[in-house]
Amino acid sequence: MDRAQQHHHERLSEAIRAELTTIIEGELGDPRIGALAVTEVHLSPDGKTISAFVSVSGDDRAAENSLAGLMAAKGYVRREMAARLGLRRAPELVFQLDRSEQYGARIDELLRRIQRRAR
Repeated sequence: MDRAQQHHHERLSEAIRAELTTIIEGELGDPRIGALAVTEVHLSPDGKTISAFVSVSGDDRAAENSLAGLMAAKGYVRREMAARLGLRRAPELVFQLDRSEQYGARIDELLRRIQRRAR
């Protein structure tokens, strides 16, 4: 992928993230979907698949419910996103939970424990 294609790919990924955020936060009425944020979007090199990472506030059960609600609305989200961005084909959409905050908190806790033991 040359520099121009890479730049286009990055711009498209960011536009997709913004549209997903708008659609999910403002237009989906599924009660299973709680407070969430689209944290990252990965567009496959061929542009046929989007992996959207979402961070959900609440416990694991709330996260799983929100993910189920998103999966149920996937067709609507794909069509809306393709129409708004002027894409010829709607890419396949895969939602995944972003657990990086939980991992970060766990690492911080382990580091604090190590520091306490070192004293």
